[in-house]
Amino acid sequence: MIYFDHAATSFPKPPEVVSGVCHCLQTCAGNAGRGAYQSSMRVSELLYECRSLAAELFGADSPERVVFTAGATAALNQAIRGSVKAGDHVLISDLEHNAVYRPVWKLAKEGTITYTVFPTFVADPDATSEQILQGIRERIRPNTKLLVCTHASNVCSAVLPVAKIGALCQSRDIRFVVDAAQSAGHLPVNLKDFSANAVCIPGHKGLCGPQGAGLLILEKNTVLEPLLQGGSGVGSLEPQMPAEPPERYEAGTLPLPAVAGLYEGLKLFRRRSLAHVRLREKLLWQSLARQLRSLPGVAIAAPQFSGSVLSFWSDTMNSEPLAAALDERGICVRAGFHCAALAHKTLGTPPGGALRVSFGQGSTLEEVRQFAAATREILFGN
Repeated sequence: MIYFDHAATSFPKPPEVVSGVCHCLQTCAGNAGRGAYQSSMRVSELLYECRSLAAELFGADSPERVVFTAGATAALNQAIRGSVKAGDHVLISDLEHNAVYRPVWKLAKEGTITYTVFPTFVADPDATSEQILQGIRERIRPNTKLLVCTHASNVCSAVLPVAKIGALCQSRDIRFVVDAAQSAGHLPVNLKDFSANAVCIPGHKGLCGPQGAGLLILEKNTVLEPLLQGGSGVGSLEPQMPAEPPERYEAGTLPLPAVAGLYEGLKLFRRRSLAHVRLREKLLWQSLARQLRSLPGVAIAAPQFSGSVLSFWSDTMNSEPLAAALDERGICVRAGFHCAALAHKTLGTPPGGALRVSFGQGSTLEEVRQFAAATREILFGN
């Protein structure tokens, strides 16, 4: 099998991650902070160690500013819905995944907020980051209280200037939330460098952890309204959720086996060179792009950006049947609209969407060659 769907979830998981999940299932009993016995105390230690490492890697001021969630989508919902109040105006980019777009759209549909989409100009090879910033400035209103945007697209390899966007938001007293679903594990991600109030990270993509655990990294003075209410092991006699993180946002039992696997993934990530990862992904991208460009009728989305994601389409076959034909040859890719209608509209993909190839830790140039050969054979029979 050639697996080119790492933007959805990394596979296979590293042996250390699998071992961490299994060891947790076999040895960790009880809930953190809710048992006066050794196993429960060990659970608390594991959670703290994982928080501490995540804080170190992603720029949190303390481990307590690292909140465990079910994934990046849950983190984004908490950051978005926990930030706004009635009458607020929100800005989002035209590259957003539905994990951002749908919560914002729903709040607007309910009449709680209004929102505006700002342009990223990713379809223009001559666009500059200043154009993006100017587009934001032109759309800021007196009641603009929140800006949410992706760091890296899940449809192409475009990367937004989030540090510059964060500085602009900070100067205008606008809360800034970064979706790092596609960048964590591939690019430097740091809350402080982004001037962000919150960074939302999945554990199961670039960090190679299991599904079921993500991270919400919070700036030290950022307080959100918690989405979930329930037990936390803190202040059990009080009817309200605790005032302080992380327990304020972690109602109920945490997905401990997934967190244990994520911890192992973070340890592996700490040992990797991001510069090497980035160079390797660009080499894979460039090799695939070069081979696809030789195929008549094939177009690549935002070809000026090279990285871990390449989406393309053919005027010979729609993306869904092409993906199905590749699957018959043991090649796993994603076709359609990738839960990102805004991005596809911005990139101008055809009615059938695009076929997405996304690289991970184990992807090789030989796999790229086999993929390109298989695509040529399916489209043209040779």
